Amino acid sequence: MLNEEIAITFERIADLLEIKGENIFKVLAYRRASESIRQQAVDIDTLDSKALKEIPGIGQAIARKILELSSTGKLSFLENLGKEVPLTLIEIVELRDVGPKKAALFWKQADVTNLKELEAAARAGRLRQLSGMGEKSEARILASIESLKK
Repeated sequence: MLNEEIAITFERIADLLEIKGENIFKVLAYRRASESIRQQAVDIDTLDSKALKEIPGIGQAIARKILELSSTGKLSFLENLGKEVPLTLIEIVELRDVGPKKAALFWKQADVTNLKELEAAARAGRLRQLSGMGEKSEARILASIESLKK
């Protein structure tokens, strides 16, 4: 597994944890690990636990997750997190002007869990009713979705 793929996995975990409302220090730990993984010149999936823990931002828990991901191609922590927070919210976070906090707002207050639902809610004018959202925000989200489709 490539360093970039592992880094993306940890970014997704950070986003999902933030959407869930997890402790910010835990979120930042996964973001730091993702950055450190990207900066490594060596393929980290070839390293053992001891060598992984020598990388800045990677402690015992994240090292175990890297080893699991490298050996199985899956991560049980991410799968379990997906039972609490819809994994499809990641596609919403990838939109321009939408981060984990807005994705959480859409999910928790408008029951929107994917791009198709987000687009339908924006077209119906339901997003502007949410705290911190308005007509212009809805228009930007629709423009981002259209841009993504192209």
